[in-house]
Amino acid sequence: MDADDIKRPRLIELPKINDPRGNLTFIESGKHVPFVVQRNYWIYDVPSGMWRDGHAFHHQEELVVALSGSFDVVVNTGNEERTFHLSRPQIGLFIPRMTWRHINNFSTNSVALVLSSTAYDESDYITDFEQFVKLANDKE
Repeated sequence: MDADDIKRPRLIELPKINDPRGNLTFIESGKHVPFVVQRNYWIYDVPSGMWRDGHAFHHQEELVVALSGSFDVVVNTGNEERTFHLSRPQIGLFIPRMTWRHINNFSTNSVALVLSSTAYDESDYITDFEQFVKLANDKE
């Protein structure tokens, strides 16, 4: 994987231990994700037809995993948009810094786990898409 691929949103396969009593998947900070995990949060009980508003981060990187159910993560790098459908708990979506994302198409009882590279910092958020596109294109 070259340096440009490392900076792009991509799926990461996590370890999966198959067991007749139930499967197990785990994540080790800095080993299975390309950053040290500083914060975890999860999104759940999203009403039918709703979505999680879009934003990007100046510095924060994330790994999003569908622990239960499924949903779509739409990512935009400022010049390319892709949709990733997450539905397996052993697959995570890496979202690098300066990548706009929003989450939609939640199935019933879905749970999205998000691992973050930074502690919560309101000033790190970019919530205006046009501002994000300008910043993303200026960094190139």
